[in-house]
Amino acid sequence: MTFKLSKRSLDRLHGVHPRLQEVVKRAIEITPVDFVVLEGLRTIERQRALVAAGASTTTRSRHLTGHAVDLGAWVDGQVRWDWPLYYKLADVVKAAAQQLGVPIEWGGDWETFKDGPHFQLPWSEYP
Repeated sequence: MTFKLSKRSLDRLHGVHPRLQEVVKRAIEITPVDFVVLEGLRTIERQRALVAAGASTTTRSRHLTGHAVDLGAWVDGQVRWDWPLYYKLADVVKAAAQQLGVPIEWGGDWETFKDGPHFQLPWSEYP
């Protein structure tokens, strides 16, 4: 089965770095797990609110510059948070990034504050 990004997901990619947009668009073409774009570019106010709520640990998020995107596994008409889905999604996003020659970091690979929906372009290559 092939999936495609909804208008809402495409709208949420506005302001996201073009290379990261390419990765997301390629990933939807090859994924076995449907997904939606939860969030791309974020305001500092939104970031501060997420930190205050404990949903983030930094006010220096890559979302502030359009270098990060959060993807949600979409199952039976709703976002699901089961970790096994995010491992599958990460494999697909990493494969798409590799196909396109775009370095990518996954929040699920972090040592602390693992973030399954989060994908970002590395600071070292996209300052």
